[in-house]
Amino acid sequence: MFDMFSGKKEDVASKNIDMFCYQCEMSMVGGCGSNGQDIGICGKSALESRLQDMMIFGVKGLAAYRSHARELINEGSQEDRDRLLKIDDVISQSMYFTLTNVNFNFDEHIAQLMKLGSAGVEVLDLLSDSHTKHFGVPTPVKITQNRAEGHAILVSGHNLDMLSELLKRIKERRLEEKINVYTHSEMLPAHGYPHLREYKNLKGNIGKAWFDQTGLFSKWQGAIVVNTNCIVPRDKSTKVDNYIDRIYTYDIVGIEGAKKIENNDYDALIDHALQLPKVSGFESDETLTTGHHYKTILTLAPQILEAVSEGKITKFFVIAGCDAPGKGGEYFREMAKELPPSAVIITSSCGKFRFNDIDFGNVPGTQIPRYLDLGQCNDSNGAVHIAIAVANALGVKDLNDLPVEIVLSWMEQKAVIILLALFSLGIKNIYLGPKAPQFINSDIAKFLVDTFNIHVIDNPKEPQIQAKKDLEELLA
Repeated sequence: MFDMFSGKKEDVASKNIDMFCYQCEMSMVGGCGSNGQDIGICGKSALESRLQDMMIFGVKGLAAYRSHARELINEGSQEDRDRLLKIDDVISQSMYFTLTNVNFNFDEHIAQLMKLGSAGVEVLDLLSDSHTKHFGVPTPVKITQNRAEGHAILVSGHNLDMLSELLKRIKERRLEEKINVYTHSEMLPAHGYPHLREYKNLKGNIGKAWFDQTGLFSKWQGAIVVNTNCIVPRDKSTKVDNYIDRIYTYDIVGIEGAKKIENNDYDALIDHALQLPKVSGFESDETLTTGHHYKTILTLAPQILEAVSEGKITKFFVIAGCDAPGKGGEYFREMAKELPPSAVIITSSCGKFRFNDIDFGNVPGTQIPRYLDLGQCNDSNGAVHIAIAVANALGVKDLNDLPVEIVLSWMEQKAVIILLALFSLGIKNIYLGPKAPQFINSDIAKFLVDTFNIHVIDNPKEPQIQAKKDLEELLA
């Protein structure tokens, strides 16, 4: 009975369409916009359709951070429950907003997106506060990179609570001397948290950003667990077959053939790690530094302000965001490499793996590190807190007047809610890349340029040349 739709998806994909919607019964055959229309049967324009797409993508990112925060909030705290409810209200209202025949007003679309961004600010603060309450305030630490031994478990994702529970269970079974635990990608910042560092079998970090996993996991002889996005399925790479028998997934994460951790029961994973061969082939002398949470950086405020006033620090560059495979991402490495010694890099998320192998040293004439790793993507709020503190100390009313430049990489929907959060705070002059979001059309782009002066890097074929060109503009 559904053969009437045969081939429509392929037809749509082959056309340059400005909108696509098939969420209601009134939809055209193949979906509204599939034949080049710029308005749907309901009267929704291409502009409104794309703004609602952006809204949904933002909700997805907000929901991810909300889920992590929900695991950690104090159930007995009315304040925590109220903060979570406020976020939930925005999620439901934003989804309702995209229902058929609800809203056709441009200004109200923008207002709802800003409300969504404000909820993003709230959820990042809530998650950051929850992390530091549970695991302590991170402090800088140097750890090994790509060095591993013994029976081992490699943990990838973002969920610090899951990592904590795994380490706790290994300790309960008195296996700390027999099983080592290593981090991958966005789990790197776990090493900065004091309560997690108490577990002596939490060793170093293995690999870089999420997309190296098929090659890395194939080489890794131990057990693997992925506790949030990003995971690569077999349909993307047949290399998954090399480790599908020893990979575990957690909570809503899943791929065909993987084993599932249910109800925080880690015994099967632990037992499996003991049965697998000891890890070998990871003998690098590399090191990485992490643990520059904003609450730690703020303790350096007097030294930072002095360095700014004396001209020793001339600029702060927030070079952060989630990474994706491809040459375009090298733009961010080239940008970081070319910065003058008086510039401080503030980073977070897996995009930092493009350049966190570089020793940036200290700001000349100070003991202030030029490279500050705030943590995971959900720790991006730290850059705002640092900026607010500096602005207050310097008597600057508009954050956009600070010597701070923001250069963001984006990959998925968590980055969308972070971008909306920055917009909701009135942050302008952001450089975004390595290519333009496909859900933004010329009308939305014009609004973002006119309102926020956003710059799109747009997939530079020569990242070194493009980075130097943009850096000249930023330094000017």
